[in-house]
Formats: sequence, structure tokens, C-alpha cells
Amino acid sequence: MQEKDIIIDSVDLRDFFGPQNEKLKVIEKHFSKLKLISRGNTVKAIGEQSEIDEFESKLDQMLKHYDKYSDITENQIERILTSLGEELSNSSSSHSDEVIVFGNRGLKVKARTHNQRVMVEAISKNDMLFAEGPAGTGKTYTAVALAVRALKNKEVRRIILTRPAVEAGENLGFLPGDLKEKLDPYLRPLYDALRDMIPPEKLSYFMETGVIEIAPLAFMRGRTLDHAFVILDEAQNTTAQQMKMFLTRMGKSAKFIINGDVSQIDLPKHQKSGLVDSLKVLEGIEGIKIIRMDEKDVIRHRLVKRIINAFEKNTEK
Repeated sequence: MQEKDIIIDSVDLRDFFGPQNEKLKVIEKHFSKLKLISRGNTVKAIGEQSEIDEFESKLDQMLKHYDKYSDITENQIERILTSLGEELSNSSSSHSDEVIVFGNRGLKVKARTHNQRVMVEAISKNDMLFAEGPAGTGKTYTAVALAVRALKNKEVRRIILTRPAVEAGENLGFLPGDLKEKLDPYLRPLYDALRDMIPPEKLSYFMETGVIEIAPLAFMRGRTLDHAFVILDEAQNTTAQQMKMFLTRMGKSAKFIINGDVSQIDLPKHQKSGLVDSLKVLEGIEGIKIIRMDEKDVIRHRLVKRIINAFEKNTEK
């Protein structure tokens, strides 16, 4: 039985491990043969030397992640504790790991998972990008960050954010207000991302002048979208005809990102999803990149990954 005191001066361990040492408990569950004690700026590890060495290596990766992003979630800790931690560490030197955009209140928006980094790299080499995967993988947030960066760098003249007006088991007709008021709750993730990245006064100005437009997919019909960064969210709820209509709106010097989750299709059963169709038809076409995200990219609560896995296993059965 060995004992080692690991002194950490680079971070406040109370912030690093979270309230009631919640994140330390995640680590303890993985290193069940070790006794871990956190006091002040020291972590004491008691157990076999090989286990202590592995713990120290993983802790170093976590601290590097925390130093880079000023945060680390329980889900990210779990990823580092698995073999994926090697992937996370090895890819950290990539240029795509740099800040995508500087947001409000000192926020630094960066790619935080492997496939988010792939998104950042792919959009510089391709004009159209499909990101398909479950909720919580950062598809929308990363796409909006890339759009805001392109606008700030004057690579495009406007940002257009759209999604189909399909309700997840709800009925828009019974909601009060005009069309915009009915749709605003469904476009909320897009608004929230923009509010993180653009100062309120500037965002209001951009939306009033049409530099940033948020609209239902039906409003895209008949338009040619030149010099624009266009994001289609919830694309699994487009029909094949709607998807074709949208993709053919692409004009000169435009970038398109299409996000969706084929496991959450809310279309009537007799209608085929345009996203499912497009992922098959457009595979391998030059200038189009398809990225398939999975539970390893989930950056929400660690339970989200387990929920996704549970539903996938049930579907297989």
C-alpha cells in the first residue's frame, strides 16, 4: 500500500471538484481501489502504486482541460477517465481547438469534443456541412459560433437561422399570438446561443436590420441566399421536398450547416425525413461534409449520455 500527496497550485480544488466534491466522487467511482482525500490544494491518493500513477496521469489531463476551458463537467471527466481521454488530450494541440469566437462577459467559445473540432475544421474546407447526432452534442451551439465568427471576420454579410415549424407532439395553432410569437419558443436555442456571443444592443441592431434573420423554413422558399451563413436546425423534421428546396437556396459565397437528430423525428409516420434522405444521397459529394456525432460528444449532464445509450439499446431490441 502506497500513499502520495499531489499538490495542485494551478486551480482552486473547491471549484475544480464542485459542490460537495461531486466531481471527485465520479473519479472515486472509476478508481475504486484507491482512497482519495482532497484537502486545501492537495489530493492524497492511497493504494497500489500502479493505480496512483494512472490516477495522477488522468488528473493531469483533467487539469489541462480545466486550464484551457476554465471548466470541466462530470461528463468530460468520464470521457478523460476512459480511453477517449487519450483522444481528447492528443487532439488538444489542433488549431481547431482555438477560440471560435469571444462571447459576452469574457466567454470563450471553443470546440469541446472531438466531433465539434471536426466541425470547426470541416467548415473551412467545405461549403456545406451536415451534423447529425443526439441532443446535447453541441451541434447548434458550435454552428452558431462558426456563423458569428464568419460574420465578425466579414466572410459573410448575414446570418440566417431556420428550422421547420413541426411540433414535438404539440399544436402551434392553440398557442396565443401571431406567427412570430408562436414560433419564438421553438427557435429559443438559436436565440440563446446568439445572446451568449453577441452584445445585446448589437444583436438587436443586427436583427432589426436583417443582418441576422431567424425564420421558419417555409420563409426560405423562392429565395437565393448569397453571402450568407445559413443554419438549418432540427433538420430531421423536414420532408424530402423541403430539404431539397432548402439546399437549392444556396447562393454565391454561402456556407450551409444542417443539424439534426434522426432519432427524434416528429413528422407524421407516412412522411419520410429529408435529413435521412439527404445523408444517403449526398454522401461523398465534394464540398459537402457529413459528421455523425454520438453519445461521446454529449456535454450536458452525464445522465444524458446514459439515457441516449438506453434508448439505442431498446431500439436495437
